[in-house]
Amino acid sequence: MSPMNRHNRSGSAGVVNFRRAQNTAAREAAQRLARVMAHQHADDESSEDDDTALPPPIELSTPRRANRSPSPAIGRYLAEQSSVRPTSTGRPVMMVKSTPLIPPIKPTPKPVVTSLTSDSPIVGRRDKRMSFDLGNLSMRESGPPRSSSTLQDEIDVLQEENENILQKLRHVEERCEEAEARAKQLEKQVASLGDGASLEARLLSQKEAALQRREAAAANGSKDEEIAALQMEAKSARDKAASVVEHLLEAESEIKTLRKVAQKMILNQEEMEEVILKRCWLARYWKLCVQHGIHSDIADAKNEYWSSLAPLPLEVVLSTGQKARAGSLSEKHVHEDNDNLTFGVDLDGEENIESMLLVEKGLRELVLLKVEEAVLLSMAKHRCSNIKGTMLSPEGSNPTEAFELSQEECEDVQFKQAWLKYIWRRVNNHGLEEDIADDRLQFWIEQSSHSPNSQDVIEVERGMLELKKLGIESQLWEACRRAANEDLSNPGSSTSST
Repeated sequence: MSPMNRHNRSGSAGVVNFRRAQNTAAREAAQRLARVMAHQHADDESSEDDDTALPPPIELSTPRRANRSPSPAIGRYLAEQSSVRPTSTGRPVMMVKSTPLIPPIKPTPKPVVTSLTSDSPIVGRRDKRMSFDLGNLSMRESGPPRSSSTLQDEIDVLQEENENILQKLRHVEERCEEAEARAKQLEKQVASLGDGASLEARLLSQKEAALQRREAAAANGSKDEEIAALQMEAKSARDKAASVVEHLLEAESEIKTLRKVAQKMILNQEEMEEVILKRCWLARYWKLCVQHGIHSDIADAKNEYWSSLAPLPLEVVLSTGQKARAGSLSEKHVHEDNDNLTFGVDLDGEENIESMLLVEKGLRELVLLKVEEAVLLSMAKHRCSNIKGTMLSPEGSNPTEAFELSQEECEDVQFKQAWLKYIWRRVNNHGLEEDIADDRLQFWIEQSSHSPNSQDVIEVERGMLELKKLGIESQLWEACRRAANEDLSNPGSSTSST
């Protein structure tokens, strides 16, 4: 049911209720008037015998109501009440609350009377009775004049009530007109809302029709085509998923490769230890260059740079040689030993391969400039006087044992002995040169057990030359790299070992 129809029904119901209340009030007034007339008619029948003796009729009303003719007003009111019909059944009317009527001044007993309609014969009789002229009543009533005046007063009261009812009717009509105007406004609003609702209804109907068409098409055989299309879509989705998985695997492989490369760029503990010792080597020999005036144009800058990285080169190398002699350069002690080798040097950011490359570059520069040979030659010049003294020694004595080394030369011999012990300990740990590694390690441990002499100078130079011929440092580098790659390929084993 639309809002307009609901409004029309509610308006019609309000008008019907209002008119029903009017008819009820009119019937009550008519019944009251009928009772009055019935009482008067009974008085007339009881006094028919005295009609001839009665004087002419007198006025029933009081002087203040002498000019009033109630009967036509009552007739007009009843005629208007009986002729009231709905003016517009099609348009909605607002619900109007009925106003209670003014109660009669003098209540009279109300016998039970059946409801009257506007089309029954009783209404005709009531209209005839209402058209009776109360002003021409004769004096045939057998009752006293007091009863006639009472009836006249009651009729006047009824007329006043009728006038009040008419006034209320006019007021109600005005309210009905206002309600009708309001109803028209509401109709316009409902119409504007109905346009939007109708648009939504059309859209819904179109969607429903589209669904019905799809259902009909599926019922006619298009279902197989849709299934085939869905299968094609599923196949393409699987292909896309396979390509995505393939790309993902490639990305993971690239990540692993990059991780390996990055791990190769990071030095392990053993390689960091080697970097520290080689820095000590560079710092010591550039310091000797400054002391002996070798390459004075660059010696100061090189000494300052490498000394900043290795402030105590001799002590660090000697400490490392002592640990190699005690056999502590194993994998279990690498982490502990590395902390002792730094001697207060901050190694943050030095664990990349760049540090190793810089050290190797410095060692190559040291070789190209022949710094070590120049230092040994300078030291040999200081021993010339001692060598000449040995030429005059008695026969049968060994000239190499005839002189002692200076403090500087002793430190140099001890420095190289410690270096040789460290290198051969690492070679033995990695299983390189198995036929000679252990013998060389034991030999250099025994050589460092006594004070250096001139023969030790020759031995350490032979040992350093042997390392170069065998390529020991290159073998150690490759062994460290292989160990790092094994750790990358088996991260679980390295984790469990730690």
